[in-house]
Amino acid sequence: MSGLDGFAVRNVTPSDWDRVMAVLAEWWEGRDLSALLPRLFFQHFCTTSWLVERDGELVAFLVGFLCPTHDDEAYIHFVGVAPELRGRGIAQGLYELFFDSARAQARSVVRAITSPVNKASIACHSHLGFVMLPGDGEQDGVPIWLDYDGPGQHRVRLERRLRLEGEA
Repeated sequence: MSGLDGFAVRNVTPSDWDRVMAVLAEWWEGRDLSALLPRLFFQHFCTTSWLVERDGELVAFLVGFLCPTHDDEAYIHFVGVAPELRGRGIAQGLYELFFDSARAQARSVVRAITSPVNKASIACHSHLGFVMLPGDGEQDGVPIWLDYDGPGQHRVRLERRLRLEGEA
């Protein structure tokens, strides 16, 4: 977990929601993404979500869950890293924690979505071994799912396969 060395890492608690809301707009250049992270995620997905701190200050988080519908899948819903700390492997460390948690529950597929305009997210996911799934449209050479989250809310669907213990 070299990207997380020197940081305190722990599972989220319900009280962490306020801390995340306090930095969300700043970390996303003023965009209001609060509707994407309802408080219930911090109440019900604590064991599959993490918070990273340095000297008591929030520097990163990952919110994910095990899919209740497909027993071989897990889903990473939202990841944030303080802008001044991006590119240091913190997100990768959080993803590895999540992958390990998913593997421990025999989950072999991790899924995520992102906006087609979020080139940094697409690049990060690609670096972490995710592939873009075919969609029903294309934007700037990227396969997208048109209106995935409502009219005009196109998304890139991403998937990473995990090797489970004992698999060749």
